[in-house]
Order: sequence, then C-alpha cells, then structure tokens
Amino acid sequence: MSNAATPTNDETFARIENSDRFRELKKRHRSFVLPVAVLFLVWYFAYVLLADYAHEFMSTPVFGNINVGLLLGLGQFVSTFAITTWYVVYANRHLDPIAEDIRADEEATIDEGAKR
Repeated sequence: MSNAATPTNDETFARIENSDRFRELKKRHRSFVLPVAVLFLVWYFAYVLLADYAHEFMSTPVFGNINVGLLLGLGQFVSTFAITTWYVVYANRHLDPIAEDIRADEEATIDEGAKR
C-alpha cells in the first residue's frame, strides 16, 4: 500500500540526481576513473603494439628465459590489480562517505514522510 506523502522511485531518484552532493559524487568518480582508464588503455595498447611491431625489443632477454615481453605482459596483470586496489582505497575515502550521506538524508526524508 502506498502512502501519498511518500514520493515515487522516479521522483526520489530525480531529486537525488539533481542534488549538489550527488553532482559532487559524480564529479569525484569521473575525476578518478577517466584519467586512470585512459592511462591504462594507453599502457595496454602500447604493449599490444610493441608485441606486434617490436619483436626484437620484446624478445630481448632479461635473465634466463625471461624476456622484456614476458615482463611487460606480467606488468599488465600487476597494473590491473594495482588500479583495482587504488580505486577501492579512493572509493572508500572519497566516494563512499558522500554516498552514505546521500543515503542517510534520503532515509531521513522517507522516515519523515511516513510519519506524516
């Protein structure tokens, strides 16, 4: 059963989406994700291009049977895990507190509306 004082999900989302806190959340998220994604893609495509066009460089031995190509390939995995860890730390410090504030404000608004 719906309470007339309780806004619909569409109204709630529109109100949250237009709030300054949500805009700040989106801005912080984009300011991390876009540059890191671009850097990772450049690093990834550089590896692919080196593997395709710089055979001699990539096959340069470093020690034993380990060559530059293998080290750069393993670097792809390491960088993926590093970026994931970096994002989790960033989100915990900079994104989650804002999201929690938005949620708490919305829950308080819903509770107040239900009491009316």
